[in-house]
Amino acid sequence: MAVPARFALRLKNTNSGFIWRERTGLACRPQVDRLQEEPITAVMSGLSRFGDGNPVPIRVAQVMGKMLGGGVESVVMNYYRHIDRNKVQFDFLVDADSTRVPEEEIKALGGRVFRIPPYQHPLRYRKELVRLFREEHWPIVHSHINTLSVFPLSAAKKAGVPVRIAHSHSTMGKGEFAKNLMKLALRPLSNLYPTERFACSEYAGKWLFGRNADFTVIPNAIELEKFHFDPVIRQETRRELGIADGMFLIGHVGRFMPQKNQAFLVDVLAELLPQKPDTILAFVGDGPDRPDVQQHAQELGIDDHILFLGQRTDVNHLYQAFDAFCLPSRYEGLGMVAIEAQVAGCPCVLSDQVPHEADISRKTSFISLENKSSWISTVLNISSQTANRQIETSNTCAEKYDISASANRLTSLYVSSAESANGWEETL
Repeated sequence: MAVPARFALRLKNTNSGFIWRERTGLACRPQVDRLQEEPITAVMSGLSRFGDGNPVPIRVAQVMGKMLGGGVESVVMNYYRHIDRNKVQFDFLVDADSTRVPEEEIKALGGRVFRIPPYQHPLRYRKELVRLFREEHWPIVHSHINTLSVFPLSAAKKAGVPVRIAHSHSTMGKGEFAKNLMKLALRPLSNLYPTERFACSEYAGKWLFGRNADFTVIPNAIELEKFHFDPVIRQETRRELGIADGMFLIGHVGRFMPQKNQAFLVDVLAELLPQKPDTILAFVGDGPDRPDVQQHAQELGIDDHILFLGQRTDVNHLYQAFDAFCLPSRYEGLGMVAIEAQVAGCPCVLSDQVPHEADISRKTSFISLENKSSWISTVLNISSQTANRQIETSNTCAEKYDISASANRLTSLYVSSAESANGWEETL
């Protein structure tokens, strides 16, 4: 039977272990280079087909590690909500001990969740990944676990996955000795298995892949309009939190872990209160270090000046309520929460370990963690000013974090990567 002209193509790349028929994702074992002469009707996974007028999207395996409600998960889910799901779909590979997997939303959007052994069991972890990659035939595997990406991407290469993306979301710093040793041991292997390299910032990319490495910056994009300052939301949110008009509210958003260094802010508050007694510190987030931070505040006798708000779905509203935002991280790949705060017009005080790419307002202070007195004086200076909470929304530094444009760009990158890696050649 003659093939419709639009399906005629020559499949060139058989080195990856699979032949991918153009716009179908139908996987075949390597065969001789030949012109396909049967109509394309079945789809196992992956690449779009248009034979019946209904496109089937490329399926991308997103390797997430542990989903615990952290920032990386939020970034990937935000892209998933805004990406063109007629062209690209996500499947999530998560460690079995993950505690905050938005499974219902993923399924509602058309994705799937695969729970795998935790990476702390490397042999079982890799074996299960190889099995999944061979069975599911994803054309793209996108790993978000930084230096640990060497494990899923080596499994993907073994299974013949043609497009393997390593994504750098973070760096390293003081305070995590064992984790840092592992990062230093694995970092030299970071360029062995990916076919492409992504990073949330120039700093994070150079840290993982090398100063002269070729990588693409994929910003941790957001819905900018959701964060724009609104005085009505500010008043409503402060009222809900019990913050009077004259009180000074410092905010922090982050998972309670050594990297985020929340205990430092408790110490700053303790020395700030004698000079600014109407100050309240609000922590948004949860994590293993939260009990220790709470105990530290109690020991200093200032726990009545601290709000532990836990995980929240209204963080964009909370930024409106803050008078200042502080991020004393020991290290960051970018510091997306600081960008969100600035879009809300909130003055920011950040550790000097946060990349300067996070400054989109040109009004952000970067201060060493060794200089606590400078943190205190900077925060006091913010409290004495009448802040103009508007930010220039036309600022190109802010616009590059717009999720709509960024999701369209990521869609194009996925499609072009799949096409290039699979060597499609139309014979029209």
